[in-house]
Amino acid sequence: MANTAKDQTQQLQRALYRAAKQSTTRRFHALFDKVCRWDILQRAWQQVKANGGAPGVDGETLEDIERQGVDNVLRDLQTQLRTKRYRPLPVRRTYIPKPGKTEKRGLGIPGIRDRIVQAAAKMVLEPIFEADFCNCSYGFRPKRSTHDAEERIRQLANEGRDWVVDADIRAYFDSIDQEKLLAKVRQRVTDRRMLKLLRKWLKAGVMDEGELRRKTTGTPQGGVISPLLANIYLHSLDRDWQQHRQRMGELVRYADDLVILSYTYPSAKQALQHLTAIFTELGLQLHPEKTRIRCLRKGQEGFDFLGFHHRKKESWRWKGHYYLQRWPSRKAMQAIRQKVKAIVGRRSQRHRAPQEVVRDLNPVLRGWGAYFRKGNSSRQLHQVGDYVAQQMRLYLSKKHQQRGRNWEQYSETILYKQMGLYRVGGTVKWYTSAKAQG
Repeated sequence: MANTAKDQTQQLQRALYRAAKQSTTRRFHALFDKVCRWDILQRAWQQVKANGGAPGVDGETLEDIERQGVDNVLRDLQTQLRTKRYRPLPVRRTYIPKPGKTEKRGLGIPGIRDRIVQAAAKMVLEPIFEADFCNCSYGFRPKRSTHDAEERIRQLANEGRDWVVDADIRAYFDSIDQEKLLAKVRQRVTDRRMLKLLRKWLKAGVMDEGELRRKTTGTPQGGVISPLLANIYLHSLDRDWQQHRQRMGELVRYADDLVILSYTYPSAKQALQHLTAIFTELGLQLHPEKTRIRCLRKGQEGFDFLGFHHRKKESWRWKGHYYLQRWPSRKAMQAIRQKVKAIVGRRSQRHRAPQEVVRDLNPVLRGWGAYFRKGNSSRQLHQVGDYVAQQMRLYLSKKHQQRGRNWEQYSETILYKQMGLYRVGGTVKWYTSAKAQG
């Protein structure tokens, strides 16, 4: 017997998944009542709290919810949903810098209460659409990861697929046609209240610098439900490609990032033409300056995907044989240096104790290193480690009004043993997964 919100939620999700898997034409008409279930709302709150994040336009924080009483807030949301009084707030627009670039990416941050309801809706809808999603899609899906997609690319390239369509969708999340998206949802969901709930989120608008903007296209990048909706919108591409276009090349997609790997240049060129045509039907555009056909043969060219640079290198053991390797891209390297510099290198940081600087620095280094350790990244990991140590020595020297880096005074023993600085360089971990088999 299920006795926790997590157990009960998983039981429901398994039942929905099995029902959707058994019949590809079945439409679900009784889902909204499940969003209102107490165990679903409890589990939704647990996920929202675990993910953390900034408040929405109302300024309400996770701590505010806890002060008011989580059960009280969930009961209020449950009542609003059941009595049709629930109204989502506009999302708060914020901008974050793109890795290695001066331009910024816009994110839409819903309020905490809206995130709870979105998480509840996602838990109910996701297993239904997961039953349909194709193997070529890896982004924001249960038990799939960026490293699964990377591993599949490595396998395909080493099979001899040396021509890569490196595609970039222009402003994907802002360009999604909302009516076409809802039509795709209706292929599986006929529950009017659920469809109305999704429409409310899409039409809630964006609060940008104090001005409310209503949008007829797009889904806010940053909402809990947005990744699922984005995958639903591109599912027709995945399905069409796997059923009719595989001879041109194999598609590997992670949300709005995708590549197609082909055996020949004519096949890659044909794949790009068909990809452009499919996107035109969806109301999307490929970025003309960022979409290219790359040749991997004998390491002629490489391409960036999900933070890694991919390029074939000659085997040291078997001369004349080339295999795909991956390591952090230039943008990824520049981004981590900028983050380190922001924490350590600013003049305003010199008053802080070294322990405080290390405390802020370590989570950044640990997360970056854990992601890029899977691959052929040994040299880049050591470069970042050396850069961090250099910045720390400069910070300590300036803090104590000394010149130079003072390598002997601030040795590795001082930095890593006494101060507890995280060491980025280390053993590279190879990554394999059954999910990468396609």
